[in-house]
Formats: sequence, C-alpha cells, structure tokens
Amino acid sequence: MIFYHPLYSALQLPERHRFPIKKYQKLKNTIHTMGFSDRVFEPKPASLAQIKLCHDTDYVDTFVNGFLSEKAIKKMGFPWSTELVERTLLSVGASIEAAEYALKHGLGLNLGGGYHHAQFDHGAGFCIFNDHAITAQHLIQQDLVERVVILDCDVHQGDGTADILHGNDNIITCSLHCAQNFPRAKAHSDLDFELEKGCTDEQYLQTLEQALDLIKRVYRPDIIIYNAGADIYHKDELGLLEISLEGVLKRDKKVISYCKNNEIPLSIGLGGGYQRNEEQLVEVHKQLLLAVFENY
Repeated sequence: MIFYHPLYSALQLPERHRFPIKKYQKLKNTIHTMGFSDRVFEPKPASLAQIKLCHDTDYVDTFVNGFLSEKAIKKMGFPWSTELVERTLLSVGASIEAAEYALKHGLGLNLGGGYHHAQFDHGAGFCIFNDHAITAQHLIQQDLVERVVILDCDVHQGDGTADILHGNDNIITCSLHCAQNFPRAKAHSDLDFELEKGCTDEQYLQTLEQALDLIKRVYRPDIIIYNAGADIYHKDELGLLEISLEGVLKRDKKVISYCKNNEIPLSIGLGGGYQRNEEQLVEVHKQLLLAVFENY
C-alpha cells in the first residue's frame, strides 16, 4: 500500500526555491505508468494529539495557527501557509498509516515523509514535524509493538529523530550518513554509521549489511521504519557520496529483502533527494519503487 496526497506537490513555493516540490506528483505518475495505480491511497491527517507525542505543545499550536516567528519560518525552510499545515498533517498521517498497514501486511510506503531534522520545539531543513519519531511513539502508545527501529539512510544524519528519542529504550535510532554533510553538529543516535565524503557502492552496502546484522542480533524489532533518502546518489546536489543508481537500487533491495526474510514489518518514507532536474531526481527515487514492486 502506498499513501500519497495531491497536496504533496501542490504547495506554492517561491521561484527557485531549493526544495523539489513537484517530485511527488511525478512519482505518482511513474507509479501509474508502471501499472500500480491501484495500490495508491490518500491518507488521513494526523491528529494534533499524535503530533504532540513528540513535539512541544506551544510549537505545534504556533505552527498550526500561523504564529511562527520569521526566524522560525526561515529555519523551517518553507513559507507558512494553511496549505503547508494541511500538507504536513497529511504526510505525518501517511507515515502512521503506512506503519499500521505494514504491521498487517508486511510493507507500507509513504510517498513523502522522512522529516528527520524536525526537533522537539522547532522545524529545520524542510522538516516541520518528525513523522518517523511520531509514528514510532504512536505504535508504542497504542500497544501495537514493543520495539521499533528507525533506520535512516538519508545522506544527512537524522539529528532531530536522535534528539527527540534520546533515552527511549523502546525506539532505536540508526543513521547511516555522510560525516561531512548537514547538520554540521551531529546528534547521538543509538547507532551512527558515518560514511566519508566520496564513499562508493561497495563500502556503503557493506556498512548497511553491518547495521542490519547488528539490528537483528541486538534489537530484534517488531517493525523497522526506513528513511529511503535518494540523496546518497552521486549526482545529488546536496549529497557528497559517490553512490551509483545501481547502488541506490541495491540498498533498497537489501533493506526490503532483509525485512521480508526475517518477517519484520517495514514502513518506508521517501526521504530527501535534491536535483534541479526533477526528471532525473524521480529516476533515482524510482529505484525504491522497483525494489518494492519486486518484493510485494
């Protein structure tokens, strides 16, 4: 099951804004071309109570009601609008629904999400509310699972996720990221695998293998929430790794087959990907779709 809403790409951004907002609609079109439109469903918005499982009440209310300071809006990375509020709640809701679906059927995918820079009391780096942290807390609170692993393979460290969930023994944060990339000051995940600038396919996939082996041996999760950032690709404009298109596909296949073979439900968020040429960017994100449709 894939969760997607037209608002993902309908947000009006200033000309030359850095965020590739149209990629979601183009990915939805790609799914149609691949013949899997029947697997796409619109999500329900997350409730404010769910958001507040991981975020400061004042911050949530200030964002929803449009009272953020200019400084906070600049740090967030998007101009505030009622459409942004609606889009944000829908995308968090999609991550929650994808995880609930995965628990019943093995795999769920949000064609958005992965907002791992969002902190307890502020947004950052195009991330407003931390959907994967919220989803994990929701699953624990509802007694749907006992242990969650958040596996973050975006090129940037999941600093917000690590900070929000620090000290939570039921939710394990694992981040594979470029050491020299944003954020400059790294947080402390439960498991951090730092990759040097210029890292290639072989080293990356070996490191992922080590991470997955450690997760299986030590943590034995009831579900894995996976941030499948496409910005590890060597042509990504905000990435510093040297991963080929085939390497991106192998990464996604490795995570999906690992979860399938070990009977671990897998919930996926799209994560980052930054190229001005959105057609080329969509081709990188498409590797995730190829891996999903091959296995489910």
